[in-house]
Amino acid sequence: MEQTDINKELLAKSWSGSSVSEREGQAWDKKKEMDFTYTNIDKFIRYSLGENAVFSNAWFDGDYSLSLEEGQRRKHEFVTKALGIKKEMRVLDLGCGWGGWLKYLKDEVGAEGIGVNLSDGQVNSCRKNGLTAYLKDARFVKPEDFGTFDAITAFGSFEHVATVKDYLEGRQDEVYQDYFRHVANLLNPGGKFYMQSMTFEKNMIPFDQIDIHAPKDSDSYIFALLLKHNPDSWVPYGYQHIVKTASPFLKNTFHSDGRLDYIHTNREWTKRFYKFNLKKYLWFASLVPKLFTDKEFRHQLAILRVRPNRVCFEREIMGHARLVFEKA
Repeated sequence: MEQTDINKELLAKSWSGSSVSEREGQAWDKKKEMDFTYTNIDKFIRYSLGENAVFSNAWFDGDYSLSLEEGQRRKHEFVTKALGIKKEMRVLDLGCGWGGWLKYLKDEVGAEGIGVNLSDGQVNSCRKNGLTAYLKDARFVKPEDFGTFDAITAFGSFEHVATVKDYLEGRQDEVYQDYFRHVANLLNPGGKFYMQSMTFEKNMIPFDQIDIHAPKDSDSYIFALLLKHNPDSWVPYGYQHIVKTASPFLKNTFHSDGRLDYIHTNREWTKRFYKFNLKKYLWFASLVPKLFTDKEFRHQLAILRVRPNRVCFEREIMGHARLVFEKA
């Protein structure tokens, strides 16, 4: 899709789709989910966090005196060093978001960053700000698409690799292995891969207990509300699940637990989400009619109010893994 087509699409609507899941009767695919989850809130995120928003867990490592921006920069500095990224190296970002990492690579490192994403809003933002991004499914990039790379990154996009249906049909490990096979094929000899992902942890509830009609403070409701934000995604069970499925193709060389950092990152995002910005509040106002006509849309406002992902981190229903791999 060309940039002019993306602009026309973004101008044509302010919110599209519904969070009714596939198991509730609505067909889903990854393009549809990425637009629902990220293109819908494109303006909201940019008005809150900036044109090249870094919308993934920051790296505070226990030092919460750092600002959000400092925490994000610390993460980028770590990844640059851990992957050995130098000037003019080629780096592929799988699920590039609004391009914060691509911008860092370009401005601070002088590396050639290429991003892929399925959200029209995010790709449009990257292109508008002079970054190289393509509308393409991060799960299926091949060397013939863009060549091979010295380093590859995935800041949170792995959370969207497996679907709820994959999990229910027992295909989650197969899907992950196919993903890591693609990553390994894209890496040059000696190349490294950094990824970070939400994970299910010790207090994760059984699937059949997930219920949007459960009491509002219950784990059943909180997790069901989280699924209303990502209706087609299912995350791995602990970082060990990631390492195991990657092991035929990639050797794990580093792991750290980012759960507490994600709680703090989320709190800092929330402050910025509520900070007044005229354009942002006008965008909110344009959506008011949906409050009265779309009960599914009301779940999206509940997500903003309740912050179910943060609650899941606080209750250790979910955790966060930061991992470095090298080609096996």
